[in-house]
Amino acid sequence: MMEYGFLSVISPIVAIALAIWTRQVLFSLFVGLAIGWIIIEEGFFIGLYSSVDAMINVFASAGNTRTVVFTLIIGALIQMVRYSGGVNGFVIKIQQMVKGSADPRRKLQATAGIAGFLIFIESNISILTVGTVFRPLFDRFGISKEKLAYIADSSSAPSCILFPINAWGAYIMGLLVAFEGVPPVKTLIYSIPFNFYPILTLILLFFLISRNKNIGPMRQFEESVANTTSKNDIETDGSGNYWDMILPILIMIISMPFLLIYTGWDPASNDLLASKVWAAIGNGSGSMAVLLAVLLAWVFAGLLYGFKRKINLKSFTEESFKGMGEMIQMALLMVMAFALGSLCNELGTGNYVASLTAEWIYPPLIPAIIFITSCAIAFSTGTSWGTFAIMLAIAIPVSLELDINIYVMTAAVLGGGVFGDHCSPISDTTLIASVASGSDHIDHVRTQLPYALISGTISILFYLVAGFLIT
Repeated sequence: MMEYGFLSVISPIVAIALAIWTRQVLFSLFVGLAIGWIIIEEGFFIGLYSSVDAMINVFASAGNTRTVVFTLIIGALIQMVRYSGGVNGFVIKIQQMVKGSADPRRKLQATAGIAGFLIFIESNISILTVGTVFRPLFDRFGISKEKLAYIADSSSAPSCILFPINAWGAYIMGLLVAFEGVPPVKTLIYSIPFNFYPILTLILLFFLISRNKNIGPMRQFEESVANTTSKNDIETDGSGNYWDMILPILIMIISMPFLLIYTGWDPASNDLLASKVWAAIGNGSGSMAVLLAVLLAWVFAGLLYGFKRKINLKSFTEESFKGMGEMIQMALLMVMAFALGSLCNELGTGNYVASLTAEWIYPPLIPAIIFITSCAIAFSTGTSWGTFAIMLAIAIPVSLELDINIYVMTAAVLGGGVFGDHCSPISDTTLIASVASGSDHIDHVRTQLPYALISGTISILFYLVAGFLIT
């Protein structure tokens, strides 16, 4: 593969800078994509042609296609739940729960954070569910959309990376299988206590909610909406049964690990059942399991509402397409993000950023350097999963060669990837959090950044300590 050096970082830098300047994310992603392909093709018009072709080629990847399709299906599911009255019933239930408390706004934010934490099967599903369901509640209680975006974003990926039986766990174990003598399941599970960034992010999130504190630009947004509604006298209008929302989500969550096992099951294996199950989880297709889980929940919701005579075949079809239509913008953003991620892979952006640290590595500093490098790659490419693929291929051999604790090194890669993903304006999860919560995208990035930097800085200090004491 041709080495592009510094040219490999121009495309993501331009996309990030334009997104911040213009606040037009789709336009910024396309410009960054076009510049990258112009560099590769060494021609303007052929570069533009290749940019369009790159967006089409996103669907050449089965995993990418499944992710886009599941985004549309979950849009259909959310609309179905809304049409059945399930969302309204849930909103009323939560209002009733928080209305009598001393501080309903604080309790509501904590509930949203807990919901994001518990829906750990896939980060996008968690963000979409929390953003869509809690948006009307946050509006009614005078809490900013930016705060909702932060809560949805900061409770989803951290919980997904800390629970191994989901799409994230399957993907990471699939990457670890490539290293001889490294047990994927054990390595992932034993790395959890050293995954400082997601743990600190969750602690900081719930601590600040409990103290009713806001940091940085978030104060401005919270103050601007604090008095837009009454905090103590909120009307619970409308009707609905909250179980009509909870049951489909439970089906989705419960079915996910079983579908993950199903997609990776090897009937020819003669291992013990427990070993076969863990091997199946490691070999399973996370994107297929997530798609099947969402499809199952969607079909279940249709049957449930049909049995209750809340919906018929015509309304099921119409409402499903309506929900899919609401996700078109999000699907386009994901296509652009995937295309830019593939471009960065073609340019070798991640490898270039990783190589910048190669000349000044000192063994006790390696975990902290791995964490910082993973953050830089995720920030510049907009993908934590792509960062995992690049950096695990570096971190694992280094840990084996220099006899550095492999669990600390694995955690440094995973935590650094999530940290950079939280900070990046071109990250797909950051984009989805903005759209789902109704927040301006750059405002979401600006308001979340101080929180991420606090957790990230403390994590670096912890990895420095780990480097000297554990490795």
